[in-house]
Amino acid sequence: MIRVLLADDQPLIRAGFRALLELADDVTVVGEAGNGGEAVQLCRELLPDVALLDVRMPLLDGIQATRRIGADPELDAVRVVILTNYALDEYVFAALRAGASGFLVKDIEPADLLQSVRVAARGEALLSPAVTRRLIEEYVSTPPRPVPGPGLDRLTDREREVLTLVASGLSNEEIASHLTISHATAKTHVSRTMSKLGARDRAQLVVHAYESGLVTPGAR
Repeated sequence: MIRVLLADDQPLIRAGFRALLELADDVTVVGEAGNGGEAVQLCRELLPDVALLDVRMPLLDGIQATRRIGADPELDAVRVVILTNYALDEYVFAALRAGASGFLVKDIEPADLLQSVRVAARGEALLSPAVTRRLIEEYVSTPPRPVPGPGLDRLTDREREVLTLVASGLSNEEIASHLTISHATAKTHVSRTMSKLGARDRAQLVVHAYESGLVTPGAR
């Protein structure tokens, strides 16, 4: 059973998401919060698998809450997904930097919402190739001078190649096909790259790739 925490300052929005999520036999909503501070506290008390956080909340917004959750070792297993009204909300990239596993637009289809929660619970990033590229190009088209991130110099040539492909939004299966290797080998390369970079999930690998300069906006 996937345990979900909902955080939004609008009760009606929370009620709608709860109703949709609880249509599934493998998802349960374990708590609701009206602001970021409550969300962080409930994460510590309930240890949900996935925390759906609205980006704009009173007292403590979704980004600040994400940063606090990501900094708490006891919440390492909690996957944060940011809820936003717009696909390119100005806060989304900041949320990824803060440790979010991805983001969802609030007008998402019910079936897609359930699938996204399952994806997040597995530790995968909620970033399709198209959305990844739009997001990165919007917010890092004029980045500061790239500097190697922690551990980037310890990656092998193959791991750098894999990191580049992850940043392009490719799944493990697509990476395996592109590099003509097995799915298991691709998964191992991704896992080792995450470990060396200290990344919690694939979303943070994307951030590492762009902020280090390994991948540049607009590159194909």
